[in-house]
Order: sequence, then structure tokens, then C-alpha cells
Amino acid sequence: MTPHTHGWIEVVTGSMFSGKTDELIRRLRRAVIARKHVQVFKPAIDVRYGVEKVTSHAGAEFDAVPVQKAGDILGVIDPETRVVGVDEAQFFDENIVQVTAELAQKGLRVIVAGLDTDFRGEPFGPIPALLAKAEKVDKLQAICMVCGEPACRTQRLVNGKPARYDDPVVIVGASELYEARCREHHEVPV
Repeated sequence: MTPHTHGWIEVVTGSMFSGKTDELIRRLRRAVIARKHVQVFKPAIDVRYGVEKVTSHAGAEFDAVPVQKAGDILGVIDPETRVVGVDEAQFFDENIVQVTAELAQKGLRVIVAGLDTDFRGEPFGPIPALLAKAEKVDKLQAICMVCGEPACRTQRLVNGKPARYDDPVVIVGASELYEARCREHHEVPV
């Protein structure tokens, strides 16, 4: 098999419950159908649905390798790999930007999914830099759990109330801790 002469980076982003992982898995499955060798990575911190799987809130899943830090990805890339998937990229260190760029430079298609903003509504980890470096960006929306309009924010809840601004940024969870909200209904008390 002749490798591609050029690679690229795709980023799928948006709030929680917007379908980012479903879209990542859809693209990965299409790559498999096209007979491309695919490898998928996720941060080891994300053990919500299984250690060696990328799993969407809707239940779709794809085998994945958990890694502690972004640089670990380069050490386990198979020479036959043509497509690399990375889920929950906001949890990786800033080196994920360089790692994805290096993979693309080697001719690989790199598909990254992650939250663009944290529960405060502020840029989340390395995602803004990935958005700037990517050739293709898709920002998905969820449905506001208050009014039913399109949602672009992630609301963290503590005992049913909005988390305070000074609460920790990284707390891995799903619908028991978070819900999608529109700009109007997103709350971050100080």
C-alpha cells in the first residue's frame, strides 16, 4: 500500500451531548469500510464507559488505546496506519497539537474530537490551538435542557445547581454532572 503524500487534521467540537464522539466514530467506521488501517486513542483519565473503548453517550463504540499523555501516541503508531482518531482531546496536554501536526505531516488523516469550552464557557485546554491548526472544523450543537433551543455550552451541576466559577475545571462525568445549555440558560455563579 502506498502511503498518502499529504495528511490533514479534522476537529469535531461542541458542547457535551452534541454528538462529537458519534461523529468521530462515524468517520472512523467509514475509513474502515474504505480499507484504511485505523488507530484510535483516548486519554487514560476517561474511564466512563470502558478503558479500551471510545464510547458515545448514545452507546456507539470503537476500540481505542488509552494513553497518559499526548506524546505516548507517537510511540504506538503502527506503520500501516492511515487514519488516527483522538477522542476527548481537551483532556490531553498541549503537546497534542504538535503530535497531531506530526502525524498529518507524515501523511495521516487525523480526526480529533473534544469540547471547545469548559463548564465556565471558556476555551478548553489545547482545543483552541487544534482548531487553528486543523484543515477542517465541524462545530456541533446539542439541545438546551432548559428551553429546547440549540445548545453550545456545557453546564456542570452540583447537587442540581450550576457549578461555581472557582470549582475544578476537569471532572470527568456524563449526564449525572452535566447538561447542554444555550447561551441564555448557561449559568456560572462567581
